[in-house]
Amino acid sequence: MLDDFLIRAGLAATGTALAAATLGCFVVWRRMAYIGDATAHAAVLGVAISLMFNLSIFAGVGMVSLVMALLITSLSGRGQGIDTILGVLAQGALAIGLVMVTFIPGQRIDLDAYLFGDVLTVTRADLGIIWGGAAVVIAVLVSRWNAMLTATLNPDLASAAGVKPAREQLVLTLLLAAVVAVAIKVVGALLITSLLIIPAAAARGFARTPEQMVVLAALIGATSAVGGLRAAMMLDTPVGPTIVCVAVGIFAISVVAKGLRRLTRG
Repeated sequence: MLDDFLIRAGLAATGTALAAATLGCFVVWRRMAYIGDATAHAAVLGVAISLMFNLSIFAGVGMVSLVMALLITSLSGRGQGIDTILGVLAQGALAIGLVMVTFIPGQRIDLDAYLFGDVLTVTRADLGIIWGGAAVVIAVLVSRWNAMLTATLNPDLASAAGVKPAREQLVLTLLLAAVVAVAIKVVGALLITSLLIIPAAAARGFARTPEQMVVLAALIGATSAVGGLRAAMMLDTPVGPTIVCVAVGIFAISVVAKGLRRLTRG
């Protein structure tokens, strides 16, 4: 079954969407969208390093994304505004990565595949890494659910209960780097944040509890992945951007439905 490239593409997109959407709920709750965006932009530098030193793309992107996320966390609150830090690090890493690519000898590099994704070229090995990474992300979120949720919603209460908010922030940072690494082949560096934020934002309007929001976000993410892949095949459009477009469509429907629900109650 895995010999069919469309089956591999569908599985890769679904695995990435499940991990990104569930983690995206914490990104939305903590208002970390810009941190996710900066980490994703740094993925281009990770791609350049991987190609230059003949490393796995997943390893290079994961390493650089982790360093970027840790830098943002450590530099926050040290005299510069967080928006300034994010702008310098994100755009600097993106620019350095794009320049480094031009110095790699003997290779013709399709940057579009790394900027916007190329899920149709996913191999069996890539599929194992993507689903392995997704499993780790989901397993960590499940095992540390109470601590991470309390630290996210009420840091003071978390401290009083013996939970260290800084430690949970570090765990979230590590997971964010992992998601960026596994998502690079599916939606590309420029669209990873969309897969983190949009399903979670769409689920927020319908969920009454954090648990419901995570489950709904995962379902919306998976639906966007499968629906986007099918739409791309039918319309002959790029898969990564099409997946995001489907997610945006679902978000728009959720906004309209929420508005109608308020009108009927009023």
